Amino acid sequence: MKFRNKGRKIYKTKEKNYYGKSPVSKAFSVGLTVILIGGIGFIGYSVAEPLVNYSKKKGDSSITVSESEDPSAIEFTSSSEGMTSPTESAVQPTISAEEYRAFALSANDIADTQSLELALHRVPAGQNIEYIEVPLKLSGGKLTYASSVLMADQLQGLQHMIKLSDIVTAVTKAGYKPVAVVSTFNDNLLPATYAGTGYVTFDTGEQWNDNDPAAGGKPWTTPYSETTRSYIADILSEAAGAGFEKVVCTDMIYPYFRASDLEMLDPVLSGSDRYQAMTMAANMFNERILTNGSTMMLEVAATDILKNNDDVISQPMVLNVQSIILNINIDDIRNGVYASDTNYEFTGTASDMVKKMLDNDKIKERLSSFSNVAIRISGTSVGVDELLKAKEGISEYDYTSFIVG
Repeated sequence: MKFRNKGRKIYKTKEKNYYGKSPVSKAFSVGLTVILIGGIGFIGYSVAEPLVNYSKKKGDSSITVSESEDPSAIEFTSSSEGMTSPTESAVQPTISAEEYRAFALSANDIADTQSLELALHRVPAGQNIEYIEVPLKLSGGKLTYASSVLMADQLQGLQHMIKLSDIVTAVTKAGYKPVAVVSTFNDNLLPATYAGTGYVTFDTGEQWNDNDPAAGGKPWTTPYSETTRSYIADILSEAAGAGFEKVVCTDMIYPYFRASDLEMLDPVLSGSDRYQAMTMAANMFNERILTNGSTMMLEVAATDILKNNDDVISQPMVLNVQSIILNINIDDIRNGVYASDTNYEFTGTASDMVKKMLDNDKIKERLSSFSNVAIRISGTSVGVDELLKAKEGISEYDYTSFIVG
C-alpha cells in the first residue's frame, strides 16, 4: 500500500491592507514573512522525504518465459528493466582484498551433508583460511543444491539435493564463512529447453551451438535474453538470502565464436560495444546480491583475458563490481594458451606457471583497474600441496588475497 502525504490544510484569509504602515514596519513584516515561509518549507521537506522513502517498495522480478524470445531485440540502456549503470545503483562496497583467504570445494564435496562435513575436515591447516567457496551452479548449467527457483527445479528436479541452509550451517559450524559460486552464462541446459534464452541465427532464428551437435556441440545462454538474466538473478538472490556472505559470479563470458559463427549471428556480437550487455548484466546481478544481504565478487579466467574474451571487465568505469578474482587454472595453461594474436607457453611447476601468468603484461594491465584482486589457483592435475606452494609466490606481486582449489 502506498501512503500519500496529504499535508497540513492551509486556510486562506483576506489579505490585510498594509499601505498605512511606516517603511520600518513594512521591512519588518516582509522579513518576518520570508522567515515563516522558509521555516514551513524546511519542515515540509523534512517530513515529506521520509514518508516518500518509506512508501517506496522494490518489486520482485518475475520470469516470463517465451520460447520465441528474440535476444537480439533487447536494447541495453540505462533504462532497461533490471539493468542499471554505476550512477543509478550503489557501487559495490569496498572489500579489503587482504581479508579474503578461501578454499574452494568441488561439486562432489557437497553431494550430501556427510560429504560436506568430511570435505571441511580436509581444509588445509596453517593457511589462515577464513572462507569456504561452495559451487552452487556449475559450468554447463547444473545446480548442486535443492533450489526453490521454479525454472531450476523444472529443468533438473532438485528435491533430493542438499539444502542451502544445511550448507551454511555446516560451513559456519566448522568455523568458516560460506561463499556461493555461481556460473552465469555458460549454461547449456536452459537454452536446450527454452531456445530463446540462447544464441540464435540472425536470419532464420535457429538455435546456435558451439559445435556440430553430432560432435558434442551445445547451446549457451546469452546476456541479451531477459529470461536468462532473470533466471540467473533469482539463483543469485536465493544464495545471497540464504546466508552466504559473498557470491562469486563466474563464466560471465561469450562463447568463443569463430568467424563463421559471427557471420550467421546478430551483428552486435561482432561489435566493439558488445561489452555493454555483459557489464550491465553484472551490474544487475550486483544489485540483486546486495539487496539480499551479500556482496558480489567477479571471477575471470586468466585464459579468457589472454584470448581477449574478457568483455565484462574491459570497461571498468561502467562496472559496479570492484572485487575481482583471477582464476589461474593449471589444467588450462600447462599445454599453452593459443590466442588469435599470440601463443603463450607455460612450463615447469605450478609455481612457475602462476608467476609467468602474473608477469604477463595483458594480465597486469587488466588487473590494474581494480581495487580488490584475489588470485585463485586451481586445477585437478596437481595436488593441493602444489597449489598451496604456488599460492606462496603471489606475495611477490603484492597479492595477499587467495583462493586455493
